[in-house]
Amino acid sequence: MRGHAFRLLSALYHDEPMLAIWSPEETVATWLRVESELAQAQAETGLLRQDDADAISAVCRPELIDLDRLWEGARTVGYPILPLVRQIAGHLPPGPDGRVHYGATTQDIMDTGLALQLVRSCDRLIELALEFGDALAALTGDHAEVVVAARTHAQQAVPTTFGAKTAVFLGEVAREVDELRRVRPAVGVVSLFGAGGTNAAMGEDAARVRAALARRLGLADTDVPWHVARDRVARFGQACSLLAATCVRFAREVVDLSRTEIGEVGEEDGHHRGASSTMPQKVNPISSESVIGYGVAASGSAALLARAMEAGHERSAGEWQIEWLAVPQLAEYTAAAVRLSAGTAGSLRVFPERMRANLALDGGLLMSEALMMRLAPALGRERAHDLVYAAAARARAEGADLVGVCARDLPEDVREEIGPLLLDPAAYLGEAMSVASSAVREWKTVRNGGGA
Repeated sequence: MRGHAFRLLSALYHDEPMLAIWSPEETVATWLRVESELAQAQAETGLLRQDDADAISAVCRPELIDLDRLWEGARTVGYPILPLVRQIAGHLPPGPDGRVHYGATTQDIMDTGLALQLVRSCDRLIELALEFGDALAALTGDHAEVVVAARTHAQQAVPTTFGAKTAVFLGEVAREVDELRRVRPAVGVVSLFGAGGTNAAMGEDAARVRAALARRLGLADTDVPWHVARDRVARFGQACSLLAATCVRFAREVVDLSRTEIGEVGEEDGHHRGASSTMPQKVNPISSESVIGYGVAASGSAALLARAMEAGHERSAGEWQIEWLAVPQLAEYTAAAVRLSAGTAGSLRVFPERMRANLALDGGLLMSEALMMRLAPALGRERAHDLVYAAAARARAEGADLVGVCARDLPEDVREEIGPLLLDPAAYLGEAMSVASSAVREWKTVRNGGGA
């Protein structure tokens, strides 16, 4: 297993616990655990003698496995379990050496091991997503009343608050934590159905052995084989893809709002953090850039899992191998994206003064909707819209103030009816503050195990 391609992004930023779950050593250890517990389940149901099962369990230890020899044998066979079983059996005396992997098939061991790894991956992703959500909740609560320009089509639209902006991300993360919690038991299912899904090799004890194995491993039992039914794995992929996409969207927001021309937020500061080799002034949003790289790659890996569902008959002919590549990458990339996003949200620098200054850009055109709705009772919405539209065009062309230009065009009786046109962005926030408080309240429910 030497000579892996160097991946710069993974070398710079990664989530160590997730890498450990999918490491070669831990993957083999997981297969060994399944083989050991299979022997114990078979002894429990009378298919094997207890002393044979104990002998098998005693040698299902990672330190007894020669990994180089295992991968060499796997390259010959195409799968790793036969050479793994031969190494296990090689440490046993006659008798128990012939009881290893008794009645099982390769995919039973690998899929049951996969279920264990997917459960652990869900746990890690939930842990990271909770950290991300906690950081977003703090941003949302702390800045619920900080006025900022809402932007649609990348242009200033109406006033909102920064807390209302981050509340939308917080709501997404809450729903994605919920989804991961639903996916976790769905992927944690035992596989023990033998060569063609009938489990004939274990005879009348088959269902009892499977139930015992599931219980011993902390997995759910099933009476229907899933060797080629990969929807559970694809659901894990979908949950990861959604979470990764939210991370990307958050990262793009940070990148956009930290642009020189906007300057409303910034990633954490530090000597040479985000520095350029040639432009001394640069402070690049390096964490957010890496989140985008990881998140987009995660979505690509997740898409592959839908193709893995195309396996035919009772065993795949290549589709399963897609998962061997895609699932570890998906888990790794998603975890790294969430971890970086949590760190960025938790250390984000917010600049309310710059936000206030940006509200006044473009001659107060940010308040066009507010002005229209102020005039609508007297003029009707359509006429008010057309009047403000024309005033906005002139204000932009002349570099003038929107309200002043509009006031010149109002009939005297209308001006007397509506009174002074004093438009304060802080007075035109609608539900922004309640949006922030609702998102934080919902997050606390999710944080405590409730639903979003």
